[in-house]
Amino acid sequence: MGSVTTKKHANGLDYVEINTALCQARIFLQGAQIDHFQPTGKPPLLWVSEADDYQPGNGIRGGVPVCWPWFGMSTEAGFPQHGFARTRIWNLSSVAMRNQWVDLRFDLKISEEDKHYWPHNTEVSVLFSLGDTLSISLVNTNLGKQTVSLTQALHSYFPIEDIHQVTASGFSGAKYIEFAKGPYSQNTDEVQFDRETDRVYTELAPVQLLHTPQGIIEVSRENSRSAVLWNPWIEKSKRLARFNDNDYLTMVCLEAANVLEDKLELAPGETHSLVTHIRWKD
Repeated sequence: MGSVTTKKHANGLDYVEINTALCQARIFLQGAQIDHFQPTGKPPLLWVSEADDYQPGNGIRGGVPVCWPWFGMSTEAGFPQHGFARTRIWNLSSVAMRNQWVDLRFDLKISEEDKHYWPHNTEVSVLFSLGDTLSISLVNTNLGKQTVSLTQALHSYFPIEDIHQVTASGFSGAKYIEFAKGPYSQNTDEVQFDRETDRVYTELAPVQLLHTPQGIIEVSRENSRSAVLWNPWIEKSKRLARFNDNDYLTMVCLEAANVLEDKLELAPGETHSLVTHIRWKD
């Protein structure tokens, strides 16, 4: 039988530990952020910097931070980068187990303080489905009477052993913005890494692959035509908080998103689910 247990990190953050015949995982209530997922008999599928000290109030540098209700810098001065959801405490509202798969739902109650950032009548939840594959759904419902616009991402960090030996594929035909320039057309299917990479893709196919020394990681998306491919490389690594100077060698981010022209326009009464599926491809 599997188990789902609530525990407390040494630094005070509450988390949920999942152990089943299919996988082991850990999800923190702060940010509804998963930082560990390992299918049984296979390597871990998520990366976390050893420099991160899991302090309350800081999003964890790794795993899958939830960027909501905006991705990147806000157009409003003083608003937190990537939104406020990743540093707030979410409520674990349901847990269900079926044939060694575990489904969990986390809900975020918008505080009076956060209504300064987000004065809209919406509901937001993160759903996890954990087995030999990890599926994450970021679910928005507009309860108000006006259309709501937002951008969002599931900021997934992947372990890749050696960035010099990694190729990302599945990008042919897409367009991307990089360093505020573009859009550029992606004429080749593959991307390799020899410098800082910070590409925001649109018109992107639903499945990409990361070809790593340990194997192939498959990252797929639903209700998303955009994604972010990111590695900070040498100089930016030195400026990042909770990130070692050489961490860029062992990680890459490939993030399911709704950004740029793929931003979410949520009509009154409408519900939208941004979904990513992550697995080792046999």
